[in-house]
Amino acid sequence: MSKGLLIVFTGNGKGKTTAALGMAMRTAGHGLKVCFIQFIKGGWHYGEIDAVKRFEGLIDFHVMGKGFTWKSDNIEEDARLAREAWDFARRMIASGVYHTVVLDEFTYLLHYQMLACEPCLEFLNGRPAGQHVVVTGRYAPEQLLATADLVTEMQVIKHPLESGIKAQKGIEF
Repeated sequence: MSKGLLIVFTGNGKGKTTAALGMAMRTAGHGLKVCFIQFIKGGWHYGEIDAVKRFEGLIDFHVMGKGFTWKSDNIEEDARLAREAWDFARRMIASGVYHTVVLDEFTYLLHYQMLACEPCLEFLNGRPAGQHVVVTGRYAPEQLLATADLVTEMQVIKHPLESGIKAQKGIEF
């Protein structure tokens, strides 16, 4: 049986985006198209951006806007950009071109109520048959968790930052 899955990687631990990237590379490895949309990480250069370029034609990678934040000095502008990014994501999902669509850090838009949860879930539930959608980020709303087919929660047990070790290339970015 083949069914398009709604997959959620959430929790306060490291590895949510990394898990989604692994799925994207696995999908591309089978010659299937992926659309990877980052909603938050707009201002940084991450190693995954360079790695994904090696899958040109199979993984379309989009960093939306300037990177949204819950510490913004202009939350109205961030909300407007969030809506524009969601409109873009909906077009990519509805296009039917992609086997898998990743909505990286999308949970923040729901948690901080930049987007209403119910209409987003309604749209995701009506996506093209057989299409997988992966949602990542902390604070996944209960409605999203209840709707999802697969949920993995990443938990921090120990992190090098607790010992004063700063973020390192190839590990955190």
